[in-house]
Amino acid sequence: MDNGSGVGVLDKAAVVLSALEAGPSTLAQLVTATGLARPTAHRLAVALEHHRLVGRDMQGRFILGPRLGELAASAGEDKLLVAAAPVLGALRDHTNESAQLFRRQGEHRVCVSAAERPVGLRDSIPVGATLSMLAGSAAQVLLAWEEPDRLHRGLHGAAFSATMLSQVRRRGWAQSVGEREAGVASVSAPVRSPSGRVIAAVSISGPIERLSRQPGRLHAATVIAGANKLTEVLERHAKAAEVADRDTE
Repeated sequence: MDNGSGVGVLDKAAVVLSALEAGPSTLAQLVTATGLARPTAHRLAVALEHHRLVGRDMQGRFILGPRLGELAASAGEDKLLVAAAPVLGALRDHTNESAQLFRRQGEHRVCVSAAERPVGLRDSIPVGATLSMLAGSAAQVLLAWEEPDRLHRGLHGAAFSATMLSQVRRRGWAQSVGEREAGVASVSAPVRSPSGRVIAAVSISGPIERLSRQPGRLHAATVIAGANKLTEVLERHAKAAEVADRDTE
């Protein structure tokens, strides 16, 4: 173990994660690889498992958890945020409605980019706004393609059903009418990482008087096109990174 950061528990947790980088480990193997006491190694691995930074394979061995992949994807999404501004601006101009980009954070969704209408501020969702995962078309999109157990947990108390999410997956977009907020409608579509995982939702929102009670009929194709543009940005970025890596080998 190196000199560390001075925060002992974090240094030890980092040692556990580094050991698991080599592959699945039993507790005994983890103790040998890290040099930590058996109770300490077990306590840290279980705590990291709680936060999904560590997982288990079919044999019950400790492995790196899914949260690390999610964080790595987020770290590469700066390109997404840069690309989002013109795409959301074009969506706003085309639909004359506010446009947003949402990402999931735990049990909430956060607006990470937005293009607002010059008027109608009551319809706006500012960057940084934290909204529920229990209602709204963006919540539907961010939940619809989750792993089955996480999807069903997310349905507890939700304004939408498993049947509705099945429809979202089939048609590739979601709509809501007065679901999150009375009088407000929205349409959302998924943004995917190069691996195909849904990592964000592009949305437009506005009053039902303008969007109607079938907002998808009006704007689904446009919102899908915007979301696909952002997916393509991530794909191009990943391919460029692969080429750069090969060139340095």
